[in-house]
Amino acid sequence: MAPHSTRIAIIGGGMGGLTAAIALTRIAGIQVTVFEQAGRLGEVGAGVTVAPNAARVLDRLGVYESVRDAGAVPDGHGVYLNAMGEMVTDAAWEDSAKQYRNIGMYRPDLIDILAREIDPESIRLGHRLTAVETVPSTDGPDAVRVEFENGASEEFDAIIGADGIHSVVRRAVGQHPEPVYSGYIVYRGVVDASRLPEDWPMISQVWMGDSRHFMCYPLQQRRLFNFVAGVPSDRPLNGPWSGSAEVGELAAEFAGDGWDPRLQRFISSIEKTFWWGLFDHEPLTNWSRGPIALLGDAAHTMLPHQGQGVNQAIEDSMALATFLAAAQTVADIPEAFRRYTAVRMQRTAILQHGSRRAGAMFDAQYEFENLDKRDADIRVGRDFRRSAVFDYDAQKVAEEALTRFRKDKVA
Repeated sequence: MAPHSTRIAIIGGGMGGLTAAIALTRIAGIQVTVFEQAGRLGEVGAGVTVAPNAARVLDRLGVYESVRDAGAVPDGHGVYLNAMGEMVTDAAWEDSAKQYRNIGMYRPDLIDILAREIDPESIRLGHRLTAVETVPSTDGPDAVRVEFENGASEEFDAIIGADGIHSVVRRAVGQHPEPVYSGYIVYRGVVDASRLPEDWPMISQVWMGDSRHFMCYPLQQRRLFNFVAGVPSDRPLNGPWSGSAEVGELAAEFAGDGWDPRLQRFISSIEKTFWWGLFDHEPLTNWSRGPIALLGDAAHTMLPHQGQGVNQAIEDSMALATFLAAAQTVADIPEAFRRYTAVRMQRTAILQHGSRRAGAMFDAQYEFENLDKRDADIRVGRDFRRSAVFDYDAQKVAEEALTRFRKDKVA
């Protein structure tokens, strides 16, 4: 275990940064300070899915029950539907052991649950990072200084950048990826479940049509429904990446006889929506430099079509804590970061590309313009997703990698 005097700063108080703070404290015994640029912790009022691979991590960190109780576990398998609402296939949102299932979470609830597990004195709000500098030392490991827009600065043994797609920490690692616009925006928001028909299914549903798709699933003990609607647009190329939207804009995208009347009924229940441009970036060539490392979207921004963005940040947190727990001194932290990077980069790169491919399937793009082929590929991917994504054990993989690294070092 790393010495308790080790001090690490986490830049970013989102779901990834807060999970990392819990993991580093409980798994590695490290003192953490979380810096968040906003004046309060919070997320936009929309939903996120905690998938089985992340639920497994949260269980080992002691927060799974709180997440499950605050969220919504579906009644059964989700469904993929064509535009008219005809079944394409079901979706088994559970691991092979049926121990963990997808949990629909209202984002502000998840932030609140994670934040309650962290010492409030360890969270600094209103700190927008402006610079990261390595501070050379003549008698020990180099330190890292962080500087903020409010004039504050502080030195730490190491820094973890969980500061999203526009990461400042990433520049200190020497990575400068250009955001890649997908050509799509999503309309997002929540609907009060009381506005829906009483027999509305308490499961995930995805309607897939010509160049667009619509997803909904329950949140917050089934009191809310999350929705995400993907449509083609050049809007983000002409201005900001997100903003408020008129519900009528969204409704017009799914109007007409070609769309399921049930979907149109759901859309008629929406009172408020926002839009976001969908961006990712190509996989990075490195996630760490010395005592600086990346986590979550800062390391592997991905499109939302596999629902794995937040879940991969949670996996990152467990893997990083496992490698840091094996560090004997502060001088070992850069090696722990290199090992973490080596283990995590391939998995997240696969999921980055997989998320792009899933979006192309949902929206019948490219090779999926043949809908029969599209539907067949979605059916084939059903069981693969369970074994390759949901069954993944981030802690076990990191521990096995540690064993290999130690054997290689001895050899």
